[in-house]
Amino acid sequence: MRQALAEARTAFDAGEVPVGAVVLAPSGEVIGTGHNDRERTADPTGHAEIVAMREAASALGAWRLSGCTLVVTLEPCTMCAGAAVQARVGRLAYGAVDLKGGAVGSLWDVVRDRRLNHRPEVIAGVLADECAALLTEFFARRRVR
Repeated sequence: MRQALAEARTAFDAGEVPVGAVVLAPSGEVIGTGHNDRERTADPTGHAEIVAMREAASALGAWRLSGCTLVVTLEPCTMCAGAAVQARVGRLAYGAVDLKGGAVGSLWDVVRDRRLNHRPEVIAGVLADECAALLTEFFARRRVR
């Protein structure tokens, strides 16, 4: 999660919503990193999780991320939770809860929907206070402007 937080700080410094993600191979090696970059790229799919999963898939040479762990500083939205399911991510660990858009238990629970073909293990609340603090600071600064 510390490396995901470093990615989130990169997003913060670039004026992006500070969310960061990493993908770990089954061995524990980091094979993908990402942070929000929607503003820079004008890409609505430029969420940290998507960026990190794309990099991981490229590193593996395969779209299936079976046995991999996706670590993200904020509870994934419906798009990112769905992408994690589609990529067959083995484990999903996240920090701060997203009560307004979270799809891993808060508002929806995409990853545990028994109608889908894959359900990753979920670990919630990893360094949650630190992850939330970065988001709170970002949005407080934006309101001041």
